[in-house]
Order: sequence, then C-alpha cells, then structure tokens
Amino acid sequence: MGTAAGGGAAGPRYVQIAEEIVQQIRAGVLKPGDMVPSESELVDRYGVSGGTIRKAMAEVRASGLVETRHGKGSIVKNRPPVRHRSSDRFRRSLRQGGQAAYLAESAQSGATAKVSVLYIGPMEAPEDAAQRLGVPTGTQVLARRRLYFRNGVPVETATSYLPWDVVKEIPELFAENPGGGGIYARLEDHGHEFAEFVETLQARPASKSEASELALSQGAAVVHLIREARTTAGLVVEVCDTLMAADQFVFEYRIPADD
Repeated sequence: MGTAAGGGAAGPRYVQIAEEIVQQIRAGVLKPGDMVPSESELVDRYGVSGGTIRKAMAEVRASGLVETRHGKGSIVKNRPPVRHRSSDRFRRSLRQGGQAAYLAESAQSGATAKVSVLYIGPMEAPEDAAQRLGVPTGTQVLARRRLYFRNGVPVETATSYLPWDVVKEIPELFAENPGGGGIYARLEDHGHEFAEFVETLQARPASKSEASELALSQGAAVVHLIREARTTAGLVVEVCDTLMAADQFVFEYRIPADD
C-alpha cells in the first residue's frame, strides 16, 4: 500500500501520482530494470480510476525514466543518456587513435557499445542525400546502414551515403569493419581532409516501424539528425542520415563567440 503524493495543492491527482512514481525511481525505490506496478495495482494503491492512472503513466513516460514495451508494461531504464559533444566527437585525434565517434561517446559515459551492420553496398541516392552530395537523385552511391546498441538496447540507426567516385578506390569502405577510426579515418587516409561537419536536427514522433526497430513505445520521440562531412576541398564526401531515441542523447554544442 503506497502513500499518495501529499496535499491537494500540488495539481491534478494524476500529476501527483506521476510525481511520486518519478521520485521513487530517482530515489532508487524502483531500480533500473524494475517493472513499474501495473495499472490495476496502481488503481488499488491510489484509489483512483484507470483513466487517472493512464494519464499519470503518460507523465512518467514523458520524464524519460521508463520505457514501455507491448505486453510487458513499463520498465525503469537502466542507462543514462549518451552526451553528444559536437565540438569533441569528430576530433582528428580520436580518429588517429582508432576511435570512431559513437564508440568514443559511449566509452566516455561508461556504457558498452555495439554496432550491427545491416547493409553495405550500392544504392540509388534518395533525393535529400543526393542534393546534399551534389549529385542527381538516383545516382549510384555507397550506402552503409548500421544499428547502434548501448548496453544491449538499440538506440540509433544511421545510413551513410558516400559518392561512388570517392569510395570506389577505398576498399575498406566496403568492409563491415573499415578499421580503427571508422570511415572518416579511411577517407582522410586517402586524401580527403575534413574541414567541418554540419548537422541538422529535428525532433518528431517515431513511426511505427521506427519505434519497433529502436524498441520504443509507439509515438515516442526521436531525433532525426542529418550530417554532412565537408572536406577542405569543399566537397561533401558523406551524408549520414541518423535516427536516435530522443531520451538517450543529450546534445551539447560549443559555439565560438569570436569572428
């Protein structure tokens, strides 16, 4: 038997219940991997309707502390977000040290990372990627599609599109493991020195198939990130189309204040 969140001045009843459940998670009463009590258990505990509990659980899910899986209920998450440091994660020193960006990020946060390669091979460039690469839509490019895991849970998908004229002389880019430092290191090995990486981000609800691939609740938030890798010669040699579970990533950008 639980204790209701205090007083009536804290807002609607479902908000009070949600706040108590969130506090239990943050205090460790509900630990990572634990199941949140079921709707019927919470109805009995708080003496409210199922509709009130469903509203409360919607608030709890919005906190990013639980994930809901069909047929299993809500589970307390067991991993902190990866912190993206845009000014750090593509440093040349990391590539030269054999670290690709995602693995470096995960190592910094103490997580176990895994990358599953879903497809490597020729593909007709979709419209947006073709436009960014400066080639006609449908032009043959090399596509590399990956699924990224953190502590065994899928958190990100990414598809890289690379110009065929650039990659045809770099056999490592057709391999599942392109070697230490990832594809950016191999591109630089072959004379494509990077000047900058430009990213565009948009938050939106996941589609049904996206939610399934990333093991998210239906309608959960994702971040759609598109990155252009630009060389000192002014060429875009990769467009990376990435979809990320929004609650697993924190974006931190360092913006110089000088001219």
